[in-house]
Amino acid sequence: MKTNYIICFLILASLIACQTPKPKVPQPPIIDRSLLFDNPEIAGGQLSPDGKFISFIKPYKGTLNIWVKKIEADFTAAKPVTADTVRPIRAYFWTRDGKYILYSQDKGGDENFNIYAVNPQEPPAAGGDIPVNRDLTNLKGVRVFIYAVPFTDPDAIYIGLNDRDKSWHDLYKMKISTGERTLIRKNSATDRITGWIFDWNDQLRLATRANADGTNDILRVDPKELVKIYTTSVFEEANPIAFNKDNKRVYMITNKGDSTDLSRLILFDPQDLKEEIVESDPLKRVDIGNVNISELNKEIIFTSYEDERNRVYWKDKSFEADYKLIKKELPNSDIYFSSSTTDENCWLLSASADIDPGSTYLWDRLKKKLTFQYRPRPNIPVKDLAEMKAIQYKSSDGLKIPAFLTLPKGIEPRNLPVIVFPHGGPWGRDSWGYNSMAQFLANRGYAVLSPNFRASTGYGKKFLNAGNNQWGDKMQDDLTWGVKFLIGEGIADPKKIGIMGGSYGGYATLAGVAFTPDVYACGVSIVGPSNLITLLNSIPPYWEAGRKIFHVRMGDPTNPAGKAQLERQSPLNSANKIKAALMVVQGANDPRVNKAESDQIVIALRERGFPVEYIVAPDEGHGFARPVNNMAMFAAAEKFLAKHLGGRYQESLKPEEAKRLREITVDVKTVKLAPPAKQK
Repeated sequence: MKTNYIICFLILASLIACQTPKPKVPQPPIIDRSLLFDNPEIAGGQLSPDGKFISFIKPYKGTLNIWVKKIEADFTAAKPVTADTVRPIRAYFWTRDGKYILYSQDKGGDENFNIYAVNPQEPPAAGGDIPVNRDLTNLKGVRVFIYAVPFTDPDAIYIGLNDRDKSWHDLYKMKISTGERTLIRKNSATDRITGWIFDWNDQLRLATRANADGTNDILRVDPKELVKIYTTSVFEEANPIAFNKDNKRVYMITNKGDSTDLSRLILFDPQDLKEEIVESDPLKRVDIGNVNISELNKEIIFTSYEDERNRVYWKDKSFEADYKLIKKELPNSDIYFSSSTTDENCWLLSASADIDPGSTYLWDRLKKKLTFQYRPRPNIPVKDLAEMKAIQYKSSDGLKIPAFLTLPKGIEPRNLPVIVFPHGGPWGRDSWGYNSMAQFLANRGYAVLSPNFRASTGYGKKFLNAGNNQWGDKMQDDLTWGVKFLIGEGIADPKKIGIMGGSYGGYATLAGVAFTPDVYACGVSIVGPSNLITLLNSIPPYWEAGRKIFHVRMGDPTNPAGKAQLERQSPLNSANKIKAALMVVQGANDPRVNKAESDQIVIALRERGFPVEYIVAPDEGHGFARPVNNMAMFAAAEKFLAKHLGGRYQESLKPEEAKRLREITVDVKTVKLAPPAKQK
């Protein structure tokens, strides 16, 4: 009896415990959008080749510029070496001898990049705070490519210039100290060269070519001719990475072959044309991602695969041992190595997670010492961030769609307003990790769905090709069925579904409200095309090599069937069906998605008396780079979403943001359509 009594007591206690409600976690306070989208305090750290200095990007007079400090000095002792007050500098690198820092810059987002050089050791120019910054290329209306940074000549870089022919880049060797350029090879519509590959001795060995029929070749550079040695179909890819240690064979990532779905790493011999498979995904789930090769010993350090989480496979055992030591100190973070000294004894690495925007550390391999350097956004309240989870659901035809879901913290995940946020590209993908947009929207009370719809990269050739000719059709179904999945799970309120995105995500937003008008209550389209015919007719000249790929993967406007398909898939032609509230955002200088794409849809809605909000930044291109523009846009967007979906929003704006919002908000009555672009 006593035993039975104890058992009954334990069962009763267990039942009571199960019925006891868990303490509710309150919804976090509103996170100030400036913490998410304004300039980072410090970012983009790099070690000088000799390890004596650390460079980084930090605001200078309100605009992101490059700073440098001695490695042992505090970050407060750093000095700026650039002083651009118009447009942020977002990427740069040291020359191999550490004498110069090189960076590229365009004008107002037009993507016509020039290359600049600065010597951090020089004293400030007379009357200024920084050393002289030299425009090495100094060309207007020209987009400069950097092909290689030679090991044997640290005062040189190999660049491509399309000053002679806007569609094709000639190969030059440029002297950094003087800007003097030497023509190595011309390029033309006959040659159709898209890239050059040098070996470890800086010898030009390979070239890549995009053929007019959409196929691609890898060419061997012989003394008197270019010899075709490897060809992929319009639906295949092959990308040379680097030569192997003996400088004879080249590492390539390829998905060539009818029996091959996932891309794999191979070693290919340009002379006898034999190939050896090095590695593919051990789990047979995703394409190979990163292949990190040591510039010191020319061997692979690790490979990685972007799955539900990033997976790393170490080839260098000493690096693997270091990695394990680092993970002991940073157990909850994903680790990414970003910069090293020439001897590879010191590395800068970043550690981040879905609920952590990241920190940067210095790893000394000899001392086995990890030293904190900085946090780009130290004031973000990490405790208030929302977790991102990998999910999967079936689309209209049963295809499994991988996605990421971020649920607002402190709110029961039932009947929530939802924002579908499709990525751009569309040939790109979303990944697990810290995402400022997902955190911004989740903090405002929305469940955020980030779907890797068909045509997304990383999931194999079949998944990628399943998106061919499917803009607005099956690709859009992948978003719609994601909404249905969330409704079926009880997570989503079917009357409070929004869609928002940039570039292709902007198109998907317009397609969502036009083709499935009953699904969405509102949409925010950022630099999204509305008319696929005019989009394809106005692509930048330097994209000429990819024109056939666009026609094959999107639709061919040069034949009646393709043109009819693209017209049907253009949201502009279904603008009369739109009944969801719409905000349209555009950069006036966008070379990829011209301003006319946004103008057209705004005018179409205006003509039928349908309200639409329109924001145009005169100093931006394909996406906003200047923080003041971003801050103004996001302030308007979150207020718009709150109005139509019921989430919360931050009411306050800084005076300069409020002023900028007034400046870039367009009275739709004044919008006029520019003449259509001519067929190229």
